[in-house]
Amino acid sequence: MSLSTRLDALHLYFRQNRWLWLFTLGTRLLLAFGFIMAGYVKITGERFTDLSCNQPMGHFLQATFDTGYYYTSLGVFQVLAGILLLFPRTVIMGVMIYLPIILNITILSYSVRFEGSLFTAPLMVLANLYLLWWNYDRVKYILPLSRRALPQALPKQKLNNKFPLAFFSGVFLTFVTVVVVNINLYELMPRNTIGDCLSQFEGTNRTQAGSSFCDCIHKEGNTLGRCLEAYEKAPDDVLPVAEPTSEK
Repeated sequence: MSLSTRLDALHLYFRQNRWLWLFTLGTRLLLAFGFIMAGYVKITGERFTDLSCNQPMGHFLQATFDTGYYYTSLGVFQVLAGILLLFPRTVIMGVMIYLPIILNITILSYSVRFEGSLFTAPLMVLANLYLLWWNYDRVKYILPLSRRALPQALPKQKLNNKFPLAFFSGVFLTFVTVVVVNINLYELMPRNTIGDCLSQFEGTNRTQAGSSFCDCIHKEGNTLGRCLEAYEKAPDDVLPVAEPTSEK
């Protein structure tokens, strides 16, 4: 059995399962809601977050906000992608617009260590890839698997109610893996406020270096790379030397 035939059979199994159909519907609605709300804020001309302009992500978002109609156009494309996901016939077009935007957000979140989207953005990328798989019967004709005739509609059959335990177990494990990996990915984060930034150094021997790092980010507005470099070069805290007790 060829790879393309196996993929066809697996895809047909997905499309004929009621639980997976409901999961796909929920995925589309959640993705659409996320982008429509985020895009609406941009279209109405409001700043997307209240992060300080000195914070790395805040600095980027403020610069994007100041571009004017470029900022608005991002909102238009986000709303457009969200609306297209709401309708089965336009899902692929919605994913094609959605995926590069959310992939860009994911890369940006990792590059500036922004915890606000460090968990959600990669999960949204995976959700878009799942929607491409759900529409594999249409997407496969642009893949170099084999030469086929024009696409035909999937055979209409009654949806089965067998719960796909293996699939949902995989979804759960993927979610946990993303969360655990992102929690332990970076030892040092700029955080959203200077108070949160300082809290990660409590109880360590790097409180002075950490304080300088947080000031470098939130007060001086330097780049994350420069502040990280200064932090790595800073010495550990100097512990006070206990004075010798005088003997009587």
